[in-house]
Amino acid sequence: MKKCEVLVVGAGPVGTTCASRLAAMGLDVMIIEAEATSTHDLRATTIHASTLEMLHEIDAANPLIEIGLKAPVYQMRDRRSGEHLAFDLSELADFTQFPYRLQCEQYNMAKLLSDRLAALPNVDLRYNCRFVSAHENGGGVVATLEHNGETIEVEAQFVVGADGSRSAVRKQIGTGFDGFTYEEKFVSMSTAFPIDSVITDLAYVNYISDPEEWLVLLKVPSVWRVLVPADGNLSDEELISDANRDAVFSRIVGHGDVETTHRTIYRVHQRVAQQFVQGRMMIIGDAAHLNNPLGGFGMNSGIHDGWNLADKLWKILRKNGGPDQLALFERQRQAVTRSVIQAQTIENMESMGMSDAAVIEAKRARMRKVHEDPALRREFLLRQSLFASLEQEKEVA
Repeated sequence: MKKCEVLVVGAGPVGTTCASRLAAMGLDVMIIEAEATSTHDLRATTIHASTLEMLHEIDAANPLIEIGLKAPVYQMRDRRSGEHLAFDLSELADFTQFPYRLQCEQYNMAKLLSDRLAALPNVDLRYNCRFVSAHENGGGVVATLEHNGETIEVEAQFVVGADGSRSAVRKQIGTGFDGFTYEEKFVSMSTAFPIDSVITDLAYVNYISDPEEWLVLLKVPSVWRVLVPADGNLSDEELISDANRDAVFSRIVGHGDVETTHRTIYRVHQRVAQQFVQGRMMIIGDAAHLNNPLGGFGMNSGIHDGWNLADKLWKILRKNGGPDQLALFERQRQAVTRSVIQAQTIENMESMGMSDAAVIEAKRARMRKVHEDPALRREFLLRQSLFASLEQEKEVA
């Protein structure tokens, strides 16, 4: 029977970062991915400065910076009035060596880290390998996997589920996944059309509020990513049709003659697992919590989960730490997920589509105050780049 110290299920950006951290600390790791290759997932595009600091420790920040776009400035814009507030992460240059958001699709990170993991002597990376079930046997966990159509068993000291929103590991743990699903869906489109030639003074990251149709405009190296709420009167087929593409871009740039490289519909959830830990099995990232994409917190907070957990597992396996380390991981990351990630993304969503004029103006007034006050602005930037959440994590005993 194959043996390892930690079995990581899922080779997306969260799983590969966790596995890379574990491997860098000398642990024997097996990481499995149900797909045949590193997945070409386009959802997450933002790597926050706090995450770049972690990636720097495993020599992965600079290779991603070389292929991504540095976005020090991001804007909060009002579609109707034209007012926009620009927040500049360069103000954090005394706090971080990466005072910007890096715009780089998540598959680039997963591919980079997967390729590196495959070359390490203390890592066994397997594609076409699916987690089926697991049971504890006293001193570890015996996991049943399906690899290239064959059933195999692996004995690990610990199992980490980084296998996404439909996590098989979460189902194995048997925990609830509390929260809700937004009624409206999101439509994402990518285009090489130079949107910034039509809308002046755009940053690489733009959150544009409007009670009728808010939108997010994000620049990545090759395209602009456009995110809008779906028209509830249209079917999924109609939402990704040429007609709807033309309608969306007509409202953005004044005409619909815009080619797109991809169009996708997303269901959006706000959920947190009741347990992140059950015995020797843990869940991180989308397996443990889901949130809407406004703010770019999902992938980043998942990477922070894995980083925290890797440190705890190292203490257990190399420093004779006890199971209280896993309980601490759960307390810290659940607290941050609920009080910061969930709360902030829900607020972001509500702010983008507010329709009450008095409420809209009150929100604008608050943000103007933040924008104009250096201390409040710095606090806001630290919160948006998730440094503040890591400080809150440390405060949880």
